[in-house]
Amino acid sequence: MVTLSRPGRRSLLIGAAAAGVAVTTARMATAKPPGAAEGPWTVELFTSQGCSSCPPADAYLGLLAKRPDIVALSFHVDYWDYIGWKDSFATRATTDRQRAYARVLKQRYVYTPEMVVDGIGHDTGRERAGIERLLAEAQRRSPRRATPELSRSHSGALTVKLAAFPLDGTPADVALAIYDRRHSTPVDSGENRGRMLDNFNIVRRLEVLSRWDGAAASWTVEDAGLQPGLGAAVIVQRADHGPVIGCNKLEPMVSG
Repeated sequence: MVTLSRPGRRSLLIGAAAAGVAVTTARMATAKPPGAAEGPWTVELFTSQGCSSCPPADAYLGLLAKRPDIVALSFHVDYWDYIGWKDSFATRATTDRQRAYARVLKQRYVYTPEMVVDGIGHDTGRERAGIERLLAEAQRRSPRRATPELSRSHSGALTVKLAAFPLDGTPADVALAIYDRRHSTPVDSGENRGRMLDNFNIVRRLEVLSRWDGAAASWTVEDAGLQPGLGAAVIVQRADHGPVIGCNKLEPMVSG
């Protein structure tokens, strides 16, 4: 078991479990991008522009986003919107995802900033050592990965392909996240009043493509809308927000 670190400054008692998301249709993939031989591994940051403790973790996520062995995603929660600044990137679905992780990881509350690493443990992300320890543990637990292959057509459709993988009878969810690579936001009120906040890999769309049984499969998302400035990530994790067993990212400015 990973030892869970103490929470950061901002916390809130756990509420409802995660909400469902839309399921897309599938067809055979015809393109295949290069994939990593090992990894990548996921880091999901739960953050808010209304939280004065979050900017150091936001900056660290920006550094993690540059690493080819990391799928780094920023999820903006809505439960701090009442304290003086409404985060325009925050959604209830994002908050529900964090609460689902808190339930699975047996946390007493949710907090910001919080980085969930590969679905196995969490830390604030305000200091790098805790996240690096969790990444090392994720690599130890999951040396073989169900890494999806991602490709983009000229029309902007995204194809996701998974090779057969032994799931030992436990299904996995295949989830797609579409994200903005970077935003700079001047904050006029609240705890970060007067600051220019930089956020990275901000998830704007999250949906489950399928519940997967481990057989070779592919899905095509016709309306992915990928273009420079956006990115797509696919996370394969044990059903109901369990450990991540594979992930990958595709960023048009880099991958073409």
